[in-house]
Amino acid sequence: MSREWLINEVLPYAIDVAYGASEIIMNVYHSGFEYEIKSDDSPVTIADKKADAFIRERISKKYCNHAFLTEESEDDKSRLNCKYIWIIDPLDGTKNFINRDGEFAINIALVEGHTPVLGIVMIPNTGEMYYAVKDYGAYYVRSKGDKPTQISVSKKVKDLVLLTSVFHVNDEEIAVANKYREYIKEERKVGSAIKACLIARGLAEVSFRFNANTKEWDTCAPQIIVEEAGGFFTEPNGNPITYNRVDVYNRNGFSIYNLEENNYAKKYLENK
Repeated sequence: MSREWLINEVLPYAIDVAYGASEIIMNVYHSGFEYEIKSDDSPVTIADKKADAFIRERISKKYCNHAFLTEESEDDKSRLNCKYIWIIDPLDGTKNFINRDGEFAINIALVEGHTPVLGIVMIPNTGEMYYAVKDYGAYYVRSKGDKPTQISVSKKVKDLVLLTSVFHVNDEEIAVANKYREYIKEERKVGSAIKACLIARGLAEVSFRFNANTKEWDTCAPQIIVEEAGGFFTEPNGNPITYNRVDVYNRNGFSIYNLEENNYAKKYLENK
């Protein structure tokens, strides 16, 4: 897959799809809606389902030979035999959506083999968009029609901003923050993939999860955005995260950090 094809054809098409899905989600957001609890105890709304159907229909119409792995569609594992796979969370942060705090996102990523080559994170409530293409950099768009701005992680090694989940913080994550308090100036609770985007943009430095409740669609698009902005998105121990796996759970959690020396999740594990 050539970088020029990704940049000139695939990226603009996927961006247009993301804006279309955003409109669907916000129409539901501003109306009354109910939610269900799925078999994995996570919530789902009609916005999740409508956005998933829209994204799949639009992308499969243009790229009929590509496979899909999405949160709201059945995974028959046929994707494992495909070279190009779209990994999608049509509404990342459904709990945030239900709580109407605005901190939810759309994650769209294209994987070649097991490596993300394109990623888009759209924030419907604000109209902001982040995107990246492998070896091309990461970009931020304030609102539709605005000129993209290339972004990069900060170079800070002290007075760091730690971003934590709004709903999912466990004792081990609290222990890391407390152990390295001399380096961490501030903690903020931020929803969904927005945490990774803020780190990519240089507005925060560190975020980590030690539980196994995220899946490939939660991390794929954010990962390439962080990496193309010069940061790191790995397992807590520093090992790489690959995609299009048989087991879609991120069993070991993840760690996002602006500089290699700021992987405090890894330092904590090494000194337990």
